[in-house]
Amino acid sequence: MAFNSENKIDTSKIPSEVTRVSDTLEKAGFEAFLVGGCVRDLIIGREPKDWDVTTNATPEQIQGLFEKTVYENKFGTVAVVFEPNLETSPSNLKPFIIEVTPYRIEAEYSDFRHPDEVKFSKDIKDDLKRRDFTVNALAYNASKRQLIDLYDGLKDINDKTLRTVGNAKDRFTEDALRMLRAVRFSCELGFTISHETMEAVVDNSTLLSHISAERIRDEFTKIIMSPEPTVGIGMLSKFGLLKHIIPELEEGIGCEQGGVHIYDVFEHLLHALGHAAEKKWSLEVRLAALFHDIGKPRSRRPGTKKAYTFYGHEVIGARMAQKILERLKFPKKTTELVVALVRQHMFFSDTETITLSAVRRVVAKIGKENIWTLMDIRECDRVGMKKKEAPYRLRKYHAMIEEVLRDPISVGQLAIDGVIMKDELGITPGPRMGWMLHALLEEVLDDPKKNTREYLDKRVGELNTLSDEELKKLGVQAKEKKEELEEEEVKELHRKHGV
Repeated sequence: MAFNSENKIDTSKIPSEVTRVSDTLEKAGFEAFLVGGCVRDLIIGREPKDWDVTTNATPEQIQGLFEKTVYENKFGTVAVVFEPNLETSPSNLKPFIIEVTPYRIEAEYSDFRHPDEVKFSKDIKDDLKRRDFTVNALAYNASKRQLIDLYDGLKDINDKTLRTVGNAKDRFTEDALRMLRAVRFSCELGFTISHETMEAVVDNSTLLSHISAERIRDEFTKIIMSPEPTVGIGMLSKFGLLKHIIPELEEGIGCEQGGVHIYDVFEHLLHALGHAAEKKWSLEVRLAALFHDIGKPRSRRPGTKKAYTFYGHEVIGARMAQKILERLKFPKKTTELVVALVRQHMFFSDTETITLSAVRRVVAKIGKENIWTLMDIRECDRVGMKKKEAPYRLRKYHAMIEEVLRDPISVGQLAIDGVIMKDELGITPGPRMGWMLHALLEEVLDDPKKNTREYLDKRVGELNTLSDEELKKLGVQAKEKKEELEEEEVKELHRKHGV
C-alpha cells in the first residue's frame, strides 16, 4: 500500500544503529523491516521509544551477524546491543538495544498471555496478522521505502481509531493484557477505540484476572503517566477492567460527599489526578492524588447541613493505598512515599489553627525532601473540588513551611561545642559555658570569619577570665540579639509571601 501525502516517513529520524541492523541483515541476504509501534510513531510524528526489527532470519543467523547480542527467551527475539563509545559519549550513557525477531506464527494461548508454541515463518504476512492493533501492524523497509499495510493501519492512524487486527475477541483471548494496552494507547495517542473493539473488551474483561500483577502494573503506570489519565481510569471502569485492578476505587462511585463538594468521591479523585497530569507531576504525585481520598467511602458517616463526615479517612486511605500498591508490586520506595502523602494530606486545613510546632511535626513525618510534594497533593485536592486555593492561605502555608525549614540560629553553628570546651579547653559544664557559647555566637553572627577553632579557642580563654556577673551580662545580651535576628528573618519571610 502506498503512502498518502500526509503519511510520509522521515527516514532521517531513524537512528544509525537501527539502519546498521537492517543493512547488515539485507547484505547477508535476509529481509528486514521496522515493525510495530516505532513505524506507527514515525508516521504520527512521535519519537519512538523502542525500535523493533523483524526478519526472515532465524535467531541463530541473527546472532551470527552482530558482535554483541542477547538471546534469553523462547519467542525468538534477539537483542542486538550497541555499546556507547566511551571516548565520545557521556559515561552514564546506556547501551542502545534493538530487538530483532524472526517472522512468527503463534499457536494457541492457553494462559491468555503467552503462545503455547512459537514457529518461525519466512513470510512477513504471517507475522503481521498476529499483532494486536492495526496501527501496530505496519512494517517499513527503509532502504526500499516500502510500507506494508495489510489491515488499513494507515487509515486508522488518519482516523485516530484503535481497532484490532482481525476478530477482537480472538486477539483478547490470545493475550488479555491487550485490553489494557487498548486503553493505554487510546490515552497516549488520543485515539478512539472502535465500537467492536470496545465491545470485545467488555465481554472479555474477566480474562484480566489471568494476567500477572507486574504486567498489569506496567500498563497501569503508563496509563497514569499518559496525557489523559482521567480518561484512562474512566475507560477502565466503564469496560469492567478497573474492578480487576483496583476495585477499591469504584467504592467511590456514587459516594456523595455533600457540603462544599460538588462531586462524588470517584469523580473528585479523577479531577485531582487530572490536575497532577496537567502539571506533568511525577508518578508518585499522580498515584497519591488518585488515592488521597480513597478511604472516604469506608469512613463516611451522617453529618449536618446535608454533608457527611469522613473522620480518619486519611488513615484508612493510607492503609488501602499500601495494600493496592503492594498487590500491584510497585517498588517499596514508591509505595512508602505514596502512602505517606495519603496519610498526611489532611494536615493543611486551616491556617488560623495550624501552629509552627505542628508544621515541624508534619515535616518530620513526611521528610524535608517531600514537604513541597505534599503541598502539590493539597493543590490537587483543592482543584479536584473545583476550588482554587485562596491566595492568602496558600502564601501562609508556604511561609510557615519555609520558616520551619530555615536553618536555625544556634550555637550548633559554631566551630566549637560543649564537648570541645570541656575536654580540650578545660571549661566546666554549667551556666558559664552557656554564657560563653552565646557570647561567641554573637561575635560570629557579626563576623562569620571569626568562626574558626583558632579564634574561638582564644576567646574562650579570654572570656573565662571574666566574673560570673560580667559573663552572664554578655551571654544575656547575645541571646537577646539572636532572638531579634530570628524575628527579623521571620518578618522577611512574611514580607516575601505577603502574609
